[in-house]
Amino acid sequence: MLEKLGQAIKKGIDKIAGAIFVDKKLIEEVVKDLQRALIESDMNVSLVKEISDSLKEIAANEKIKGVEKREQIIKILHDKLLEMLGGEKRELELKKGKPQKIMLLGLYGSGKTTTTAKLANYYNKRGLTTAILGLDVHRPAAREQIEQLGKQHNLNIFIDKEEKNPSKTFKRFEGELKSYDLTIIDTAGRHSLDSELVKEIKTLVKEIKPDYTILVISADIGQAAKKQASEFQKATGIDGVIITRMDSTARGGGALTACHETKAPVFFMTTGEKINDIETFNPSSFISRILGLGDLEALMEKIKLTAEPEKLEKIKEGRFTMQEFKEQLKAMENVGPLGKIAEMIPGLGSLLGNKAKIPENMIEMQGEKAKKWKFAIDSMTPEEKENPEIIEKETSRLQRIAKGAGINTSDVRALLKQYKILKEFVKSGSQELSQKQLMKFARKFGKKVRM
Repeated sequence: MLEKLGQAIKKGIDKIAGAIFVDKKLIEEVVKDLQRALIESDMNVSLVKEISDSLKEIAANEKIKGVEKREQIIKILHDKLLEMLGGEKRELELKKGKPQKIMLLGLYGSGKTTTTAKLANYYNKRGLTTAILGLDVHRPAAREQIEQLGKQHNLNIFIDKEEKNPSKTFKRFEGELKSYDLTIIDTAGRHSLDSELVKEIKTLVKEIKPDYTILVISADIGQAAKKQASEFQKATGIDGVIITRMDSTARGGGALTACHETKAPVFFMTTGEKINDIETFNPSSFISRILGLGDLEALMEKIKLTAEPEKLEKIKEGRFTMQEFKEQLKAMENVGPLGKIAEMIPGLGSLLGNKAKIPENMIEMQGEKAKKWKFAIDSMTPEEKENPEIIEKETSRLQRIAKGAGINTSDVRALLKQYKILKEFVKSGSQELSQKQLMKFARKFGKKVRM
């Protein structure tokens, strides 16, 4: 996700921070690299020029000397990027026990229907009773798609496969929907925002009175997001935006900055095809992630989405057996590939950007290890799962588990070691990894890792 941009910014910051003299030549080099990376990320040219001019102005100011000048340049770079991405984090204000409605709008191909399911699942996991109302009566198989997503992920779906009038569908289910804390409404799209679509949306907004009207935009349209957001804002009014497919394109930078220019805050972004591949958009954390500095907030958010509440409670209470460890391995599979997860852990994200520090395919190898560990846990007796310490004391147990799982005894020892590290973390009650724990985790990636 915007990897080149992150590398260029970090390279620029490192150059400035490590320089003895911050002169015109150095700033011109940094600005040139930044301009190229920002434009490749499809950010607005005028915004790129604004950043460049601000950096050059500070560099040319002879009254600002030495360290102070370096600090000011780095701060300006960070602040300008933050401003371009919308500044402060914006969240939807939703309450339990009160019927609320979110209506999603968007053109064909934006990923609106799958985003409807992701959003419903997101709030469902946060304790709100959630329903989906399917009002896309025009696109073939739209209602079948939302119905299928509901069945796959245990979501409450309200659709009428025969009704061609979305207003009538809403009125049919209006009474039932009042028993839910939140209703996510999937509406029809078009190839363009034509008069027919505008009329339909305006009618639905008037009748349904949603608490939030949100536009769904695909990241791969880049700067065209500005025109789309402006048109929807003018025609129907929108409270904000969800940007989809942020995992697959560098043009996401264009979509993000374009939305900010239209004063339409970005509430969420989606980063994959799975139901849990959605996260709140936090400009500050986003900058941290593209710089390789991690984003623990987003990682914790993903873990909460995948883990079942009752299992999290057991872990919080300190009851962390090998069975709980296996459940966490399963949950992490739903969070996403290990490469994605590592990007969110402070320290590891920057290591991922440096091929010399992490051996090739080491992340993928960790995924293979996790599979072996699950096989090993399945080969354990109930007593061994409750008290894994006894396995190390008796070599025969170690050999039996390895043989039953079809793996080496060294794999079982690696599992026991990792279990101990995680149990220590759980027992500490900490909400984030300490430097010592992070070092232990990082060393799992091989001898070449340097923190």
